[in-house]
Amino acid sequence: MYAIIESCGKQYKVAEGDVVFFEKLDAEEGKKVTFDKVILVSEEGKVQVGNPYVKGVKVEGKVVSHGKAKKIIVFKMKPKKNYRRKQGHRQPYTKVEITAIKTAAKKAETTKKAETTEKVGA
Repeated sequence: MYAIIESCGKQYKVAEGDVVFFEKLDAEEGKKVTFDKVILVSEEGKVQVGNPYVKGVKVEGKVVSHGKAKKIIVFKMKPKKNYRRKQGHRQPYTKVEITAIKTAAKKAETTKKAETTEKVGA
């Protein structure tokens, strides 16, 4: 099972257990993050495509760490004009481990299981 989600202006293909690098998110390390902008969900050959997003589907993850990517060099030059500019940049990122992809069908199953356990226990 996998999903395509939209976050930070980009689209990511994620599955349970994946570790994904997003642009810097406002979440502390160890906290849960929920992505509700799910564009596509594929489960056992069944594909659901949203218009623009799939309703009732959420992707949950856990923030592993924050950091900065490798440095890139931005160099501008105009030949014969003595114009040269050198600048470095390190993009901040958030490392997220995907824990669950929750669909509407899975939510219904979990509520039914909870109801049956309550009836048996009563």
